[in-house]
Amino acid sequence: MEVYAIRTLRSQPLRLAMTVGGVALCVILMLFLISVYKGVADGSVEYVRHNHTDLWVLQCNATNILRGSSFVTASQEKSIRELPDVKSVSPVLLVLASVQKDGKEKTVFLTGYDITKGSGGPPQLALGRHVQRDDEIVLDRSFAAKFGFDIGDVLHIQEHRMKVVGISRGTNAFVIQYAFATLRFTRKLVGFPGIATCLMVETNNRESLGKIAQQIKEKVRGVEAYTHEAFLKNNIREMESGFLPLLYTVAAIGGVVLTVILSLLLSVNILERRKDFSVLKTLGATGLFLKKMIIEQALLISSGASLTALFLFFPLVHVIGILSPEVSVKATIVHIIGVIFVVQVMSFFSALISIQKLRQIYILEVFR
Repeated sequence: MEVYAIRTLRSQPLRLAMTVGGVALCVILMLFLISVYKGVADGSVEYVRHNHTDLWVLQCNATNILRGSSFVTASQEKSIRELPDVKSVSPVLLVLASVQKDGKEKTVFLTGYDITKGSGGPPQLALGRHVQRDDEIVLDRSFAAKFGFDIGDVLHIQEHRMKVVGISRGTNAFVIQYAFATLRFTRKLVGFPGIATCLMVETNNRESLGKIAQQIKEKVRGVEAYTHEAFLKNNIREMESGFLPLLYTVAAIGGVVLTVILSLLLSVNILERRKDFSVLKTLGATGLFLKKMIIEQALLISSGASLTALFLFFPLVHVIGILSPEVSVKATIVHIIGVIFVVQVMSFFSALISIQKLRQIYILEVFR
C-alpha cells in the first residue's frame, strides 16, 4: 500500500513539489510565529524575573510595568523605609525617552536605577559594563544592532550627552527595548527629583511577606505592594492579554490553509484517478484499504513538508535576525515537536475530508 501511495504521488512531481512547498511554508509560518511569541514573552518579563526582590511597591491600582502608569513619591518612599520590617528600598523610574543620533530619533524604555545598590539594572550584559556615572547609558543588544550603536558611542537624550558603556540582553520587549541609566539622571530628565515608578523592597522577614505587604498598604496611603511572584504573574498576564494572542491566531490560520491545500490536492488526485480506484474496487480492494492509502499520502506529504520546513527555518531566522534584530525568536524542541504533531493531525483530517470523494466512484466506471 505504501509503495503504491508513493508511486501515485511521484506520478505528478511538479504538483507534489508545489504542494510540499506550500505546506512547508505553512509549517514555517506556524513555527516562526510561536517562536516569536516565546521570544517576546521572555523578553517582556525578563527584567522583572531577573530583578528578584521581596516586594514590589507601585501606585495604588497599578499592577504591572508593561502597560500601566505608576508614580510613587519621595514621601511615600520615606514612609516605607521607616517601617520596622523593611531592610532596604530601591526606587526604579521607567520613562519613554527619545534617543538621538545623527539627526534621527529612536525611542527606548529608559530605566533609571540606584547604581549604589544595583537593584533594577539590566538582567545580563552582553558587552561592556554597568553605568557608573550620570552621563552613561546601557542599551539593549537588539536596539544597538538595529541602529548601529556600539560601546563608546555617544548619543543624546534631549540636551544631555550620553556615552554607551554597555550592551544588555534579555531586555527586548519587541515593540520597545529597555535602556539603563542612573536614577538621578532619569529623575532629572523628567523634572521630578523624588519620583519613582516602583520600589523594590527587601525585608527582614521573608517568611511574612504577605503580612508586610498588607502593613505597607495600611501605613502608606496610595500604594500597592506585591510579592515578587505575584508581580511577575501580573506582568505575564498583561503581556498575554495584549497583541501577542494575534500571533497564535495567525498561526491557526496557517494551519487552516495547510488543511485546505492538502484536502484540495488529495481530492483532485482522487478524481483524476477515478478509473484506477474503480479497478482497485473491481479487484476486491476494500474501502478501508483505499482510505488508508489516502491517509498515507497525506502523512507522507506532511512529513516531507515538515522536514523541508525544519531545513529552511533556522537559516530564515538567522536572516531575519540580521535584517530585524528587534524580532526576538526563541524556538524550543517542545515547540518544534508540537507544531509537527499538529501538522500531522491536520494532515489526517485533510485525508478524512478528501476520502469522501471515494464514495462517488463506482465499480462499473472501469468499463467506461
